[in-house]
Amino acid sequence: MSEVQFHQMPDGRRIAYRFNAGSGPALVFLPGYMSDMDGGKATTLFEWASGEGRAALLLDYSGCGQSSGNFADGTLSLWREEVLALIDARLTGDRVVVVGSSMGGWLMLLVGLALGDRLAGLLGIASAPDFTEWGRWEADKARLAAGEIVFDENPYGPEPTPMHPGFWQNGQSQLLLGGTIGLDCPVRLLHGQQDEDVPWEITMRLARALGSPDVQVTLVKDGDHRLSREQDIALLVRTVSALLETAEESDKR
Repeated sequence: MSEVQFHQMPDGRRIAYRFNAGSGPALVFLPGYMSDMDGGKATTLFEWASGEGRAALLLDYSGCGQSSGNFADGTLSLWREEVLALIDARLTGDRVVVVGSSMGGWLMLLVGLALGDRLAGLLGIASAPDFTEWGRWEADKARLAAGEIVFDENPYGPEPTPMHPGFWQNGQSQLLLGGTIGLDCPVRLLHGQQDEDVPWEITMRLARALGSPDVQVTLVKDGDHRLSREQDIALLVRTVSALLETAEESDKR
């Protein structure tokens, strides 16, 4: 793995990232909610891309991992700004394939819409667009709207998972599944049907909402939310490899 570097945003935020130079389209991985670039899927894809001589970028959102800031201040808009700043700083002019896991699957759509012609493809893993809407009880929404923090049981650690009012309010202004998502690049969507965090039906809704005619969905019948088993990782690498080849062929036309 390459060494961790830091990109300073105009307001002083220091965003931790790893970057590997190489051929394009470049691979950018967006982790999930309260996750970071040291997760198994992120590091596996980065190492695979490095071995293939492909450009790749990992990052920690502000308030996560090794980046500065407080998680309580994080929003989709803020993190989209950080992702785009790093893409502009390290991938100048390169076309980009964005991979998003869980919440990162929502953020990848927002980043993709901002990238315009530079977007070469998307790959969502248990994508969770609009989870501030479908993932919350009405009582929780009322508490969040009133400025309260809502805590959820965390199946992956001892501490409960917080949702802060700022994140929820910003998410409610970024809902995408109610209309057509104006992206026409190739899209690949993976989802485990035993996912207890994000229903696999959300991926089907996303596939229908995307404007692209080239959308392929792969459902893993016995897969969970993380899709981090050996066979799941192998599927992810195969899917990324094929998507990059599709993007390259499109660029040659």
